Amino acid sequence: MSSEKTTGPVGLVLDWDGTVTERDTLDLVLQEFGTAEIYERAEQELEAGRMTLNEVISMEFETVTAPLDEVVAYVVEHARVRPGFTELARIRRPLVVSSGFHELIEPVLERERVLGAVELRANRVEARADGWRVHYRIAETCPACGEPCKRGDLPPGEVVYAGDGHSDYCAALAADRVFATGSLARWLRGRGVSFTPLTDFRALAAEL
Repeated sequence: MSSEKTTGPVGLVLDWDGTVTERDTLDLVLQEFGTAEIYERAEQELEAGRMTLNEVISMEFETVTAPLDEVVAYVVEHARVRPGFTELARIRRPLVVSSGFHELIEPVLERERVLGAVELRANRVEARADGWRVHYRIAETCPACGEPCKRGDLPPGEVVYAGDGHSDYCAALAADRVFATGSLARWLRGRGVSFTPLTDFRALAAEL
């Protein structure tokens, strides 16, 4: 499936963690299976601009040593999607672009019975006993933000983008309309960029 197959004239692109899901599932995993001090330090470095997002994710997940099936079971049990996502996915067939991992996202999509209804672009992870290793799908840096980012994933034509955090900053600026929550909403507001607050996907669908 390609992004051009999105139903209707508008391309719908969704972030996963904290956007489709009510809580960031990477944070859920790190809080349960990672090292709290390293997580907190890495997040501070990201906020200060001293580390890139990919560097932070790599640093944090090197502290995770649990087997993949154990972590997947935890995520499937605890991750909750925002109301209306399942219906929206079946009707609009959105592109989901994530800094997370196929190995953790696909089981939740399968639980929601929409695995085949979305196009998923995400990183991969190697769940090693001496610390997980992340394999990033994007290596080249974006000329706009200087990091590997999601801007290049936006399909041609009019784009509606929904996101919540650092990984969404650059792509949101290139979209025609943005639904935002979390730090993305604060970041856009601080720059005077207009957006619609993201509450749930029923409200989003009603405005498309």
